[in-house]
Amino acid sequence: MKKLLAAGPGARIEVLSPNVAGPERMARSLVALANARGGVLVIPFGAKDKVSPEEARDRALQAMLMSEPRLIAPLPYFVGSDPNAPEALIVEVPEGLPNVYSLDGRYLTRENGRNVALGARALRELMLVRGESTWESATPSGAGRDDLDWPKAEAYAQQARVGDEDAEDVLLRRGCLVKRGPQVKPTFAGLLLFGRQPQRWVRSAEILCARFGGTEMGDVFARQTIGGTLPEQIRRAEAFLAEHLAHRARLRDWQRRDEPLYPPGVLREAVVNAVAHRDYRLTGNPIHVLMFSDRVEVRSPGRLPGHITLKNLLRERYSRNEAIVQVLADMGFIERLGYGIDRMVRAMKEADQPPPAFEETEAGFAVTLYAKAIESEALPPPQTAQQQRWQKMLAYLKANGRITNRDYQELCPDVNPETLRRDFVDMVERGLILRIGDKRGTYYILK
Repeated sequence: MKKLLAAGPGARIEVLSPNVAGPERMARSLVALANARGGVLVIPFGAKDKVSPEEARDRALQAMLMSEPRLIAPLPYFVGSDPNAPEALIVEVPEGLPNVYSLDGRYLTRENGRNVALGARALRELMLVRGESTWESATPSGAGRDDLDWPKAEAYAQQARVGDEDAEDVLLRRGCLVKRGPQVKPTFAGLLLFGRQPQRWVRSAEILCARFGGTEMGDVFARQTIGGTLPEQIRRAEAFLAEHLAHRARLRDWQRRDEPLYPPGVLREAVVNAVAHRDYRLTGNPIHVLMFSDRVEVRSPGRLPGHITLKNLLRERYSRNEAIVQVLADMGFIERLGYGIDRMVRAMKEADQPPPAFEETEAGFAVTLYAKAIESEALPPPQTAQQQRWQKMLAYLKANGRITNRDYQELCPDVNPETLRRDFVDMVERGLILRIGDKRGTYYILK
């Protein structure tokens, strides 16, 4: 904060005295920052100020509601070592917001540390860049207040409310509800985040998770289509990842030892980014989370939004789904708006792993995370007939991806079938292989 105050007003910084910072004055700066590259509004407190910190915060909250459309941003917060006497109030405006904002019909931006009116040409260009982002704030025909799961909304409002706001007030402020005359209607964002049946309104708002046995697509041994609200989808996809691709095995004395394939949180970050930023207007195609032995691919519908390209992906910010992103941030899924890609790149670099690969297709965007390369230890020299059979089984699995009881009998034609069956049981118990299917359809894969 001291650095911000020392720098003074700039392209991304506005500093206002609490004595002159009324709701309209704050709103002008917030709208200007939102139409530019985001930034912070700092209101420092001094001994001679007539306005209390709480009053200044109330004014800031009023200011956030004055723009058209409403500014969806993190709640204002105090900074300082003494919670009873804060040094300043901070209002953050995220970079890369998707709308063009106005105040009483005026379109403002930041220029040389001042709020200035957008010229006609600049306004047209800004509207072209940000013109794709109105979908989540629309209300689907036939949807009503009762289509929301209000216990979920109440649980969210407990952590996001300000003052005596109820759950409906919070959802209105966050763009999940809108007023239509005397009624309130849920937006697409509200239905995806808190709906009773989200897929009724957005059928392709799902995650398809699949785990393949090798490095290429083949026989899928684990597959799950995940629906529900967006927070539920993230949690269930994370559970699927943890269950099916959490570690890589090393063999020591014919016992499995697990080592992490990816830095903590990286896979979750990739899923959260896909859920938060996909283009929900594109129907018929869910998010795909594809797990292979050497990588994980997360593919989401919709090309990069706005002015974002593969070249400036790490530098620029743009949020296609403003309300969805902010609610997920409130819930703790996103630590800081717009920086998930940066965290993935940094975490993979710190773990000495290949950087994430980003790809833009004709109708989508993909992130590929490569597993940690771990040199396999040599197996102990075979000392028993059983270990010799196990080596044959592991070699076959490595070459073919799967093995059946018949395959194993062909590898070991002189061995009693009951002994071979016992081998499968021992290998499963040691955590080396995984049994798939039942009865005649049973086969085994490397775990």
